Amino acid sequence: MQSQNPMIADFVKLANSAAGTFAGMTREARESARERLKEAFGGMDFVSREEFDTVKLMAQKAREENEALKARIEALEAKLAGK
Repeated sequence: MQSQNPMIADFVKLANSAAGTFAGMTREARESARERLKEAFGGMDFVSREEFDTVKLMAQKAREENEALKARIEALEAKLAGK
């Protein structure tokens, strides 16, 4: 049968307590940082991905219409210049 050294047992208890405390501190720091970021970003006006994609599609269609109208104007100007 093995006998336990009380100093080693106390040291192990201390190390376990320190590890638990450190883990708790890490968790608390992470949660605190997350809350601060939520507060910081809460006042900003961000758009959703869906809104961004919708506006991007609208801009693309507007560009295509603009190019088509430009081609029509150039054709009409060429026609007028030829008369």
